[in-house]
Amino acid sequence: MKEIFFKTKDDVTIAANHFDNGFEEVVLIIPGWFMTKDSKAFLELSKELTQNYDVITMDCRGHGKSRGFYTFTAKELNDLEPVITFAKKRYKKVYLMGFSLGGALAILEGALKNDVDRIIAVSAPCDFNKIENQMWHPNAWIPTFKKCELKRWFSVRPSLIVHKKVKPVDVIENLRTPVLFMAGGRDVTVKPWHTKLLYEKAVCEKEFRLFKNSIHAEDIFLADKQKFIETCKSWLNSETTPLTPNI
Repeated sequence: MKEIFFKTKDDVTIAANHFDNGFEEVVLIIPGWFMTKDSKAFLELSKELTQNYDVITMDCRGHGKSRGFYTFTAKELNDLEPVITFAKKRYKKVYLMGFSLGGALAILEGALKNDVDRIIAVSAPCDFNKIENQMWHPNAWIPTFKKCELKRWFSVRPSLIVHKKVKPVDVIENLRTPVLFMAGGRDVTVKPWHTKLLYEKAVCEKEFRLFKNSIHAEDIFLADKQKFIETCKSWLNSETTPLTPNI
């Protein structure tokens, strides 16, 4: 694994981990708010995927080793641009896998730019202003406590300015890239109706997978790593292999 850096068009340095194993396909992982490329969950997910793909896991601005301040999807498409450009020059196929607000970014990227081959959106909100974010609920604070990494927490820098955001639900019908929508049935941070609504409004090739007993974003992976990875691999290979049954 090699750490690489990119510069955005608005002059923000973006850090990424590149797992280069010589595959012709790459999965670009976009963590959500308060998660980084070096968090335990995303290091583990990245290593699981390297059995079948090269992997690039990035820090959005205001997180980890990237610079700048996080704007909650308002400016983060700028972060994806140089990473995707790098990946498209090197690989035959580029896949996006986004979690929570990272899932929203993956959908926005596909809808507005149509520049990747497949997308996996995990716990993606349809509208930032409608996110429930019930942090007092045990399904929210207990997983957060279990994933406590002080180095990561101190690396997060949110913008104090309210920025105008594009709502994924407003552009989803423009999306032509095939998308696998995934949600946790017990998610109280971004309730599954968000992802289900995006799925219903999408007119591209699509699938919806509800993990009924799981909660939010990377916690779906942590709760059942084998099923999560198998579902993702089946979708990415679904041009030749049928998807696994709904979970």
